[in-house]
Amino acid sequence: MSFTDLTTDALEQVTSSLPSGGERRDGQVEMARAVAAAIADDGHAVIQAGTGTGKSLAYLVPTVLSEKPTVIATATKALQDQLAGKDLPFVAEQLDAPFRYAVLKGRSNYLCLQRLDELEADDRLDLDLDEDEQRGGVDSETLDELRVFAATSETGERSELETVSDQVWRLVSVGRDECPGAGRCPRGDDCLAEKARRKAAEADVLVVNLHLYALAIMVETILPEHDVVVIDEAHQLEDIVAEAAGRHISPARVQMAARNAAAVLVDIDASQRAEEAAAALHVALEPSIGERLLDGPDEELGRALDDVRGAGERLLDALRAVPDSAPPDTKAKAIRARQVATGLVDDIDAVRWPTDGEVMWVDGPTSNPGLRSTPIAVGDLLSEQLWERRAGVLTSATLPANATSQLGLPPGTVDLDVGSPFDYESNALLYCPVHLPDPRSDGFRSAQHAEIEALMAAAGGRTLALFTSFSAMREAVERLDGRLPWPIVMQGDGAKNALLRQFIEDEETSLFATMSFWQGVDAPGSTCRLVVVDRLPFPRPNDPVLQARRDRAGKAAFREIDLPRAATLLAQGAGRLIRTSSDQGVVAVLDPRLATARSYRWDLVKALPPMRRTRERDDAARYLQALRDG
Repeated sequence: MSFTDLTTDALEQVTSSLPSGGERRDGQVEMARAVAAAIADDGHAVIQAGTGTGKSLAYLVPTVLSEKPTVIATATKALQDQLAGKDLPFVAEQLDAPFRYAVLKGRSNYLCLQRLDELEADDRLDLDLDEDEQRGGVDSETLDELRVFAATSETGERSELETVSDQVWRLVSVGRDECPGAGRCPRGDDCLAEKARRKAAEADVLVVNLHLYALAIMVETILPEHDVVVIDEAHQLEDIVAEAAGRHISPARVQMAARNAAAVLVDIDASQRAEEAAAALHVALEPSIGERLLDGPDEELGRALDDVRGAGERLLDALRAVPDSAPPDTKAKAIRARQVATGLVDDIDAVRWPTDGEVMWVDGPTSNPGLRSTPIAVGDLLSEQLWERRAGVLTSATLPANATSQLGLPPGTVDLDVGSPFDYESNALLYCPVHLPDPRSDGFRSAQHAEIEALMAAAGGRTLALFTSFSAMREAVERLDGRLPWPIVMQGDGAKNALLRQFIEDEETSLFATMSFWQGVDAPGSTCRLVVVDRLPFPRPNDPVLQARRDRAGKAAFREIDLPRAATLLAQGAGRLIRTSSDQGVVAVLDPRLATARSYRWDLVKALPPMRRTRERDDAARYLQALRDG
């Protein structure tokens, strides 16, 4: 029996035990066979699998059966938790193929026992302090909680300790650039991050975050050797890899290097000079915030970078002089400070004279402007560092049409769209009001608000409204607040998970949000009957990385750069409506260009699920009213 046939039989065995009864999904079977073929042939497959396909099981079953070391990289923590906490245990239970699986996160997600020891031993700590008094920036109750957590937690993961603030967590964790390594750390034998790495090295299937995998493409030692990689939510791969391959230098980073060194050194002259260099860097960067540096750093910025580099070298010289006879905690702090200073110097060397393949710009708030540099394209990087070394499967509910070429995949890569089992034709209506003015005109937002109000009134609330800017979102909430009897919550009113919970648990509540809610939001049932998209989500014209990519593409820039991104994001937003086979509702794209732009409208419409379409508000309102009335 071939491996693809074996996969088909195993998938049927697994899905037949699902609580839903194991109804056969042809798209899921087609995807699983494509994944199996890619693994068996050490090949590559790009698979678009719509909502409801069951893509997780479609790639888990063949990867488990292959017995090849596999890494699964996901873009969201929710999917990572689902794989490790639900899907992989279920597959293990159903298949007679014993395998080990693990989850690995970035080092800063794990409590650092050495940092906790240092915090407890800080000279500022007084064990006789009252309960409410501060200890090194951490109150007594929090310090006690951290001690208990360190003694009882199996993993030491940040996600298990939600009661501790991010500010406190930074005091008891280290990033990859700070960690001296287990061999040079007094608590190396007990290190929780190293414990997770050892477990990961023993796993047959390892689940990681896509950001961590992107770093591993640049630094091979981050993850264990593996023969297969599965990239889920692969539409985000290009941007995440570009970010991981980039460099970022800011005054705050220089100050951190200076202060880490000052915590160790008796003579703080080197640290003071680094602080001065940070201030000069701030002055050089601030006037250029928002600008792309086409010719690299100008003379003033170049001098500031050179001064920072010199200050970094002086820090390193001083830190290397810390004697071997120093206490273990002091030596550990010195090693961490050297790591930080070395990374800073290396990054300055990398950005000082940019190449034609890089784009450089200045961003950030005026309080901490930053110099950024990143590769314009990542296709060659992925080809050399990833696809030439292992089999790869990329999947998502929505993928741009040019994903294979943009991501550097080799000739012969399978490109497949298995669709979705959901009946969009019967259960969903796409509404585009052509009577609205052009989105760039003065009267657009006022007309749009009236449209949203009418649709929400018909739906009885139950609306997820997605906006392309914070200003548009806030203006819509201000206009609609008090005009409808149902509550509206807005991004920024609370934590994302709390807002989603309120939206899901109270059916009549509506949620207004921006880009971070366009994907990864799962609100099945009658709580979400209407998804509103305020305008077509074309990328910002002044995005420096996309500007550089447009320059390279020339006359084809719109179709190669802007249109695929808009189509993918629009499909992601529209995909928030139908999450189960029984969901029903309306997707309202309040941008008349979706219906009137002859040169590209069909590119966008074809990227969406195959919904019925209307230009008439009455059609959408009647449908929403009928759903509301049950």
